[in-house]
Amino acid sequence: MPATLSTLTLDDAKRMLDAGESRAREFGIPYNLAVVDAGGHLLGFIRQDGAKTGCVDLAINKAYTARIFDNPTHILGTLAQPEQELFGIEQSNAGRVVILGGGLPVHHHGTIIGAVGTSAGSVEQDIQIAQTMLAAL
Repeated sequence: MPATLSTLTLDDAKRMLDAGESRAREFGIPYNLAVVDAGGHLLGFIRQDGAKTGCVDLAINKAYTARIFDNPTHILGTLAQPEQELFGIEQSNAGRVVILGGGLPVHHHGTIIGAVGTSAGSVEQDIQIAQTMLAAL
């Protein structure tokens, strides 16, 4: 029997990006927002006018990291501190792993079907916007 893959759709990504944009406007900070599919590949991205260009790759790679490790990036960040079990993990995967908060996996019926990543504000703001994006599903 062939394997099936559940993943986010482009419509899902658009809905999540719209929600993230709205929340970013509440903070008054121009944001970079990313959505990846179940394979960790970019499905949708928005860079709001004036958003920091240095945060483009951070948003995309936070989503990628959350998907390939199936964990929120802030959790990985805690586990990657010196003398912790994942110390140095950010050096893996050709340097694409980001252990700052703002990347969250997307769950659907117990399966991870993609992830979101945000970058521009504080870590707490990044996490809140990512949570808003998840809630849009």
